[in-house]
Amino acid sequence: MRIAQEEIFGPVLCIIPYEGVDEAVEIANGTPYGLAAGVCSTNIKKAMDVARRLRCGRVWINTYHLFPPEAPFGGYKESGIGREHGIVGFREYQEIKHIMK
Repeated sequence: MRIAQEEIFGPVLCIIPYEGVDEAVEIANGTPYGLAAGVCSTNIKKAMDVARRLRCGRVWINTYHLFPPEAPFGGYKESGIGREHGIVGFREYQEIKHIMK
């Protein structure tokens, strides 16, 4: 779907059915963008596994839209133009992920 393939900034919620975690990760990674993602689970170990597999710059676990000033900000793939905040601003050529739970 077009809405799931474009970077939309606004109050939008897309619900896409999936069969298992592997398919959910495949759907999430199947876009040219990778700014941020959210994972909700009662099993933190499984949520961390999913967060590590997502190709995006920030993953929130059981929360959303918190921005600590020392945490890196920026996306993967076609999202963003590097990283901001903290010492990671000097690491423009690495892909760094922030996972918050």
